[in-house]
Amino acid sequence: MALFEKMNLNDSTPENKDIKDVENVKVLVIGSGPAGYTAAIYAARANLNPVLYEGLQPGGQLTTTTDVENFPGYPSGITGPEMMEDLKKQAERFGTDIRFGLATKSDLSQRPFRITIDDTKIIEAESLIIATGATAKYLGLEDEAKYAGSGVSACATCDGFFYRGRDIAVVGGGDTACEEALYLAGLAKKVYMIVRRNVLRASKVMQDRVFSAENIEVLWEHQTKGLFGDGVVEGAVLVKKKGTTEEEEVKINIDGFFLAIGHKPNSDIFKPYIDTDEVGYIRTQCGSSKTNVAGVFACGDVQDSTYRQAVTAAGSGCMAAIDAERWLAEN
Repeated sequence: MALFEKMNLNDSTPENKDIKDVENVKVLVIGSGPAGYTAAIYAARANLNPVLYEGLQPGGQLTTTTDVENFPGYPSGITGPEMMEDLKKQAERFGTDIRFGLATKSDLSQRPFRITIDDTKIIEAESLIIATGATAKYLGLEDEAKYAGSGVSACATCDGFFYRGRDIAVVGGGDTACEEALYLAGLAKKVYMIVRRNVLRASKVMQDRVFSAENIEVLWEHQTKGLFGDGVVEGAVLVKKKGTTEEEEVKINIDGFFLAIGHKPNSDIFKPYIDTDEVGYIRTQCGSSKTNVAGVFACGDVQDSTYRQAVTAAGSGCMAAIDAERWLAEN
């Protein structure tokens, strides 16, 4: 879920001029996933008095995950919501001012940077840490929400372990889908790739790897109609060759349903000022969290299209806080 909405970005609009509630802060963190909370922890311990706005989904994507077993420090595992609550408490312990609110506009053309919250309040920030994450793309089926965390996932690396020796399906036909399918093939008994077209969009090398995997079966020209199961996913209802005279309904028995049709970085309100790639991921300087705007830093999934893990997001949040601390000291 996006942490902010794309709005009119012109800070001189009449509605922005009417906003009388203006507050100045040293470090503003936007986003409350592992990256945002970690950045806040480090900034607070550096006596920077950070203010963090949680956005629409406090805790980020991990709040939709049931069990987290690959984050260091939890040998018995922990649920996503519990882990994010732990991170939040740790940030608060060191003095982070955590608030619920949605960043709706930005003006990064000059310092202090101006961020509008809920169209009613302006935060003037000496430095800004963007940790707004990315939103996984879904098909829009009601069953995706129904079985979220109970068989439906958008991260094979995060949740594939739970489906060892089982039958699962991956939706998508690009490089990401092929990578996810190949990763899952090393864990699962059978992997179905549900592909809407009669070809894969993936690179030739990825296609060759998929076709060479004995336990991957590509279901060409199939689209997902729905999922079924008693509390957890037990199967999927597909439509083969939809819209043609050969259209037919197909059912497959699966325990896991993985979406691999891409992510959308939550960077829209910053795009007039911050460099992004063609998808919208914020570009950062190699080996740092620095963006093209001095004093603005990005961490977590909003700038990471490769790893998208809680532990890497947390690490980049640490980098952002340290980069911000050093930048403020120099300026």
